[in-house]
Amino acid sequence: MSGPSTYVPKSAIGRWFESRLPVMGLVHSSFVAYPTPKNLNYWWTFGAILSFMLVAQIVTGVVLAMHYTPHTTMAFNSVEHIMRDVNWGWMLRYLHANGASMFFLAVYIHIARGLYYGSYKAPREILWILGVIIFLLMMATAFMGYVLPWGQMSFWGATVITNLFSAIPLVGDAITTWLWGGYSVDNPTLNRFFSLHYLLPFMIAAVVGLHVWALHVVGQNNPAGVDIKDVEKDSVPFTPHATLKDATGIAAFVILYAWFVFFIPNFLGDSDNYIMANPLQTPPHIVPEWYFLPFYAILRAIPSKLGGVIFMFGAIVMLVLLPWLDTSKVRSAVYRPVYKILFWVFIACVIGLGYLGSQPPEGGAVLAARILTAYYFAHFLVILPLLGLFETPRPVPASIAESVLKGDTTELGKA
Repeated sequence: MSGPSTYVPKSAIGRWFESRLPVMGLVHSSFVAYPTPKNLNYWWTFGAILSFMLVAQIVTGVVLAMHYTPHTTMAFNSVEHIMRDVNWGWMLRYLHANGASMFFLAVYIHIARGLYYGSYKAPREILWILGVIIFLLMMATAFMGYVLPWGQMSFWGATVITNLFSAIPLVGDAITTWLWGGYSVDNPTLNRFFSLHYLLPFMIAAVVGLHVWALHVVGQNNPAGVDIKDVEKDSVPFTPHATLKDATGIAAFVILYAWFVFFIPNFLGDSDNYIMANPLQTPPHIVPEWYFLPFYAILRAIPSKLGGVIFMFGAIVMLVLLPWLDTSKVRSAVYRPVYKILFWVFIACVIGLGYLGSQPPEGGAVLAARILTAYYFAHFLVILPLLGLFETPRPVPASIAESVLKGDTTELGKA
């Protein structure tokens, strides 16, 4: 979609450099002249917001690592040292901790937008799968980062989650022992998690590069779900149109981010994590961070330990298979009246699972979690394949320009 670069530097030095390493030409063709669908709404700003949050997490994380000590006897106190003694350490720590939540908030909205507008459909399957890989790497990075403060919830969360791998037949115990670096969660575990937590964000950045590359090959989706047919009528240059819209979205998101950091920095955390890890005292209720709760609810809803692990990871596999499970030829839910309703039912299901994941696994909460887990998988394996066969979609516009004239660009906000 980007095509060959037409960028020509004005200075002789610039032309000399560009003829040998055309970096500016690549930037110009990808982020300046790149044809962008003219009907994009503000739901499309979350890609830029996620890029911003990734950079923020890497920068704050690198600085925090300079003051952190990955040892079981010193980790907790080193975090307190950062908070109390390092210049602006409290702000860096709160930016990083709340940044993880903001990162996941943005990625869940980004995924929901993709589900609603059919951004996973051909020819964007690889683009979508790369996005799911980024999501998995984010989850691994966040889990390992949560262990580093070495508080009560850090220690017991690591113990519970790493123990799940022991349920895998034949190799489960070996994987668990390798993760621990021994026969229990201890100092080698903390060192492994610190190393991987430092490394994985750079792996995420690399996959993000592939994600952006794939996006520029197949082009951006849009609310109408139709491809650019006439560049002049259907698209606008990325800069300044999309650039200014992305900047506005980032600014609004940073206000929310700053509100958490400066006014309620511990709202999304667990108070037990301000108690130093004690292997001899189990917290009354072990709860992961909010962004893991739907998957935690699925894990606990299955009576079998191995079954819980399979279904928990299966919930992610459903996203990978989505381009082939949805049999509808129409991309956007704007023109799919039944799917539009079922989309919101699915969102309610995920939110419900998130709430149940925060509750003790007893009584009606377990039954409700099993019902919602069944619906979660039925949505992908039963409803979407059948819906594509029986749903009668509304007429899809012939072009993006036609959809703009019909006013279909803000449908998600109306739904």
